[in-house]
Amino acid sequence: MDKITKGMLDYVWKSCSPYHAVNNLITELDKKGFIRLEEADAWKLKAGGRYYVTRNGSAIISFKVPGKDYKGFLMTASHSDSPSFKIKENPELRRMDAYVSLNVEGYGGMLDGPWFDRPLSVAGRVYVKGRGSSINMKLVNVDKDLVMMPSLAIHMNREANKGYSFNAQKDMIPLYGSADAPAFMETIAEVAGVKASSILGSDLFLYNRVAPSVWGASSEYISASRLDDLECVYTTFRGFMEAENDKYVCLHCVFDNEEVGSGTRQGAASTFLKDTLIRIGDSMGRSSEDYYRSIAGSFMLSADNAHAVHPNYSDKADPVNRPFMNKGIVIKYNANQRYTTDGASEAVLKYILNKAGIPYQAFTNRSDMPGGSTLGNISSTQIPVRTVDIGLAQLAMHSPYETAGALDPSFMARGAEAFYRSDVSLRTQL
Repeated sequence: MDKITKGMLDYVWKSCSPYHAVNNLITELDKKGFIRLEEADAWKLKAGGRYYVTRNGSAIISFKVPGKDYKGFLMTASHSDSPSFKIKENPELRRMDAYVSLNVEGYGGMLDGPWFDRPLSVAGRVYVKGRGSSINMKLVNVDKDLVMMPSLAIHMNREANKGYSFNAQKDMIPLYGSADAPAFMETIAEVAGVKASSILGSDLFLYNRVAPSVWGASSEYISASRLDDLECVYTTFRGFMEAENDKYVCLHCVFDNEEVGSGTRQGAASTFLKDTLIRIGDSMGRSSEDYYRSIAGSFMLSADNAHAVHPNYSDKADPVNRPFMNKGIVIKYNANQRYTTDGASEAVLKYILNKAGIPYQAFTNRSDMPGGSTLGNISSTQIPVRTVDIGLAQLAMHSPYETAGALDPSFMARGAEAFYRSDVSLRTQL
């Protein structure tokens, strides 16, 4: 296991909410001299400049501008969110004068069962009244085992192992404390270093407290929370930070809310990326005609993890296109364009990876088993650039503890770096 994999696992562990995932990237960008831009301010970019801009604190676009005469944009896109449970307003549920539970609702499509009987905690952000009329945001992470969803004993449901449909309002409610437990928002306020009465708003989520692990007969597997999609966030970021290109603007894009359709102001369906690209051109003195020409010469890697063949359920995989962990970058295909990969974008990526000596493999769903969409086709409604959908093979996707290969993060980081360094001429007409 190399430093990329170790760094990725450390990043995932520290990124216990989408806001922490973005903030952890900001910390490194600041150390490397990137300049923070605000959407509400005028942008004055310079040739050779390195910048980043955030939206909602959960989406971020980092970019490097080579000069005014760039040919186009090279972009990777991934997402900061993962399926979890959001804390509702007025969260305390007092029961039988003995327990206090937390009222939560599911975010995204998750595997319910693995959330039971494991230590959980709460992280996210709060908005606090400041001086005068100001309202300030604070990140919070209750860094201890705070809550749990205890299972019902087998003695009280003898049919449990024959299948059970979980009810979100009855079964998936975490236990917080005894009847005399401190008020939940008092706990949050203490972590934030403020008074509970000063908290005006919050976005708080449960997260799994089980630390990442490296395991297997030869330490070939890794397991952690939020590998989908923070594994791709981190590895493409590593490639972005290492690469230089004097012909293209290189962008590293992280969107939020992919797990619920991306239809938010910080999601891939928003104008966030489009706004950023237009403002780069405007600030560099380029015309609207230049913008359209640069879009025509641009390319995106939509990086969102892929399903590895499961050792116990190999029948769920396509008969031929069957990716495995530790076998390289997965290129994803779908005839109905749930993934954006086509012959042209496939050819570009394979050319880059072959030249760099990086292994790759193919994923398609079984023909009778439709899959979900991802960032590429959603973002293309705003930015019509050639895109290929890729990921790294993993098991237990959308579980609070997922499994992947220890070798693959390095493949993705190296592949992203090769992509950001590339200059491929694609002829689409004879």
